[in-house]
Amino acid sequence: MNQSDTQAPSSPANTPEEPALTVSASPSPSTATLNPAAQAKHAMGWLHTARFLTTAAQLHHLPAYELPEIAFVGRSNAGKSTCINVLTQQKRLAYASKTPGRTQHINLFALGRQGQTDAVLADLPGYGYAAVPKQDKIRWQQVMANYLLTRENLRAVVLLCDPRHGLTDLDDILLDVIRPRVEEGLKFLVLLTKADKLNRTEGAKALSIAKLQAGGGQVQLFSALKKQGVDEVATLLYEWMHP
Repeated sequence: MNQSDTQAPSSPANTPEEPALTVSASPSPSTATLNPAAQAKHAMGWLHTARFLTTAAQLHHLPAYELPEIAFVGRSNAGKSTCINVLTQQKRLAYASKTPGRTQHINLFALGRQGQTDAVLADLPGYGYAAVPKQDKIRWQQVMANYLLTRENLRAVVLLCDPRHGLTDLDDILLDVIRPRVEEGLKFLVLLTKADKLNRTEGAKALSIAKLQAGGGQVQLFSALKKQGVDEVATLLYEWMHP
């Protein structure tokens, strides 16, 4: 993995300012009484409100708040940025680097209607890119583990995986890290991206295998190109952030 948790700044002047948040004072409405199409429309509208909040090069620069946070993680070639952009219906909200694995920051995006924030989306750097120096990979593994273990307001994790390759050793390590928190109630979704590259039989097989490996998490086929699974994922994320 390719993120580095460097030493703390030497002076207060170099410390990033705490991002301003207008927190929603009232709970968001439940969608339980709506039909599936209406639920998806409401959830997609909510995700479309995503706006840049802050970026953090180090864990201790992440802002502290009680808002529920959902983290998107995955290998550098799993299509994470594309997935986030499709879900939020914004072409360049999440930046997809031309050189996979080179993104150096955790990027946070506020979610909530009318400028009120009721949840935060965390886009974590992709991991596993071969060209990244080994010491940087090891350092980011430590940062990733610390984030997943210690981020108190983390409520859900979405792990993106290319089903043609399946869950890798690094994905398994991540699953091991979050398993105790999943057992305590952390929501977890394995998102099988690029599903349009599989035929129906291959998709069903990939889904079956991933369910066995997910360790208590949910699994969903997803295609940004064909919009497969978009409504289902949007609805699930909304429900998780508004229990």
